[in-house]
This record gives sequence, structure tokens and C-alpha cells, in this order.
Amino acid sequence: MSDILNKQIVLVLNRNWQAINIRTPADAFCQMATNAATALDIEGESHIRPVTWDEWITLPVRAGDQAVCTARGAIRVPMVIVAVNFARVPKKRPKLNARNIRERDGNRCQYTGRLLHPAEGSLDHVVPRSRGGTDTWENLVWSAKDVNQRKADRLPHEAGLRLLTSPRAPREQPVSAFLRNTHGVAKWKLFLKE
Repeated sequence: MSDILNKQIVLVLNRNWQAINIRTPADAFCQMATNAATALDIEGESHIRPVTWDEWITLPVRAGDQAVCTARGAIRVPMVIVAVNFARVPKKRPKLNARNIRERDGNRCQYTGRLLHPAEGSLDHVVPRSRGGTDTWENLVWSAKDVNQRKADRLPHEAGLRLLTSPRAPREQPVSAFLRNTHGVAKWKLFLKE
């Protein structure tokens, strides 16, 4: 039972029914029991209705539903809940990592403009670490490995190179752009863009 209670399988929507987070059933039950959230009773695309905690615990467990056993009997695990007092859609930036730098730079060497296969490129610190360069969006670019080796621990102009564009941090995006249905929960497809 504790395995399912701690699995990130409950999609959280704001009160406008926009995806904002993913939680565990344990978290969802706590939010529902304190009236901070309602569960969505979903039967196909045409039957979706919000259900409070008091009603939820009386609903029968349908075939295919996940449930937890309690002293009162089985309680269906909600797959989607609505945070009733929350209207915003939080925003965030993508994580700073090689894949996201490569995507930001369009898989192109930022010194030559050459389109690169992922294995042909690497991260380059515009201002090398040996000279105080940091791991920031503004100091990292995608570079061809041979160009990066030639540049070594020099500044671009010292190596006879010029950046095609100034590296910038990507804009913040709605958090829903980062939510993924990794468990393949069918009921999430109504609320997440894949």
C-alpha cells in the first residue's frame, strides 16, 4: 500500500483546470481531506466532475482504478485533483544542462554555425573556468569538439573565434511545459500536451 501512496501519479490542476504539478496520492489525500483540493471523477472525455473528499471516500472502486485499503474499505486513488484556491500557472526556466544548451543553440556550433550531431559537440565556457568563468546560461555555448579543443582555455578572440550570437538564458515557460506523463496515465491526456 505505501508503494502506491508515494508514487508521483496524481496530476494537480489549478482552479482553471491548467496543469501545475504532479504529486503523490498521499499528498492528494491530504489536500482533499483539508478541502484544499477536489478530485476529478473521470469517465471518458465527456464525464468529468469535481468531487469533494466526503463524497470521494464513498465512491466505488471501478475496474482499472488504483485503490488503497483502509479500515473503512478501499478508497480509489485520484489521478487528477484541482487545487481549488490556486489560480496561477507557475513559470520556470529549463534546467541548465548540456542537452538544454544544445537545444537553445539549435544543435549548431556557436563559433562556426555548423549543424552538429549531439556526439560531435560539447559545452564550451566562453570565459574559461580557469579564468573565473561560471556555469551559467550566459557563459555556456554548444561548440564543435574540435573547435572547443582549439579554443582551450582562451577567450574566443584570443583563439581567433567569434560567437555568432550572445548566449542568453531562455525565457521562463509555464510549468505545464515541463510536466511529463512518464507513467502513461490515460486520464492525464485530457490536461497535458504531449
